[in-house]
Amino acid sequence: MTHTTPIKLLIICGPTASGKSDLALRLAHHLDAEIVNADSMQIYSGLDVGTAKPTPDQQADIKHHLIDVANPAQLFSAADFSNAADVAIRNIISRGKRVVVAGGTGLYIRALVKGLVDSPSGDGELREHLHDESARIGNLAMLEKLRQVDPELAAVLHPNNLVRIIRALEVYQLTGIPLSRYQKEHAFSCRRYDTRHIGISVERSVLYERIDNRVEQMMSAGLLKEVESLLASGCGRDLKSMRSIGYKEVVAHLAGEISAEEAVRLIKRNTRHYAKRQLTWFKADPDILWFEYPEKFDKILEHAIEFYEQRER
Repeated sequence: MTHTTPIKLLIICGPTASGKSDLALRLAHHLDAEIVNADSMQIYSGLDVGTAKPTPDQQADIKHHLIDVANPAQLFSAADFSNAADVAIRNIISRGKRVVVAGGTGLYIRALVKGLVDSPSGDGELREHLHDESARIGNLAMLEKLRQVDPELAAVLHPNNLVRIIRALEVYQLTGIPLSRYQKEHAFSCRRYDTRHIGISVERSVLYERIDNRVEQMMSAGLLKEVESLLASGCGRDLKSMRSIGYKEVVAHLAGEISAEEAVRLIKRNTRHYAKRQLTWFKADPDILWFEYPEKFDKILEHAIEFYEQRER
């Protein structure tokens, strides 16, 4: 099926435990849509409880894509996601359905919508040196160093986004070329998707309470047995999937390194820290419209319908 205009994508994003899956399901019902998962851990089969994967009933209710598409030992990059999502989206559109993309992995969403930067491979020794330097002089000083060589990129980065600051300095020191130039050269030559980004806004204390409750629910739902099963099937603790939050802490408990109570405490703490990083990423995106959910569901639905009907009228 050939499209002369960009395909419309409604994208639901936000921090973990904010209600993205539930919102996506409700919207999909109203919009006659299918859901494309954009959570980097839900793509792995066998990682169900610890990733808060949609239940079999939910997946039967509304068709989901890019869930259980990789085994836990498989490396699955943002580029892999973008390619697989492109195929899924075109399949959905070919059947006359609309598309809702939902997930909290900001890099996956950016790769799908804007592409990935075609920049040189990293240099571990140089990156370690830059991390050491940042520990000595601080994030603001590192951002100022970047401003001297790549003012365009430095202008849009927050001092707390140290990963991107260091990556940009690394690229410049390796090549003498600003990372912003690579980004421009690798931008898609034409806009593939017309997007509307909806972010779920949750008051911080409420979000943290939801996270704590979710972790308790995961433990009650059998996270311990799930990790035992994965280890028994040959999934080592060094795998990327097994180093994710919820799994690495339980593995440490099963190895006798920490108590069950400490594992739960660490999962809660690490999930809160992850939620903060997600918020930092998404808040830097001016395209995202933020709404409280479920309080503002009617407003969200109104925006979604208006977005789709712009071209369909």
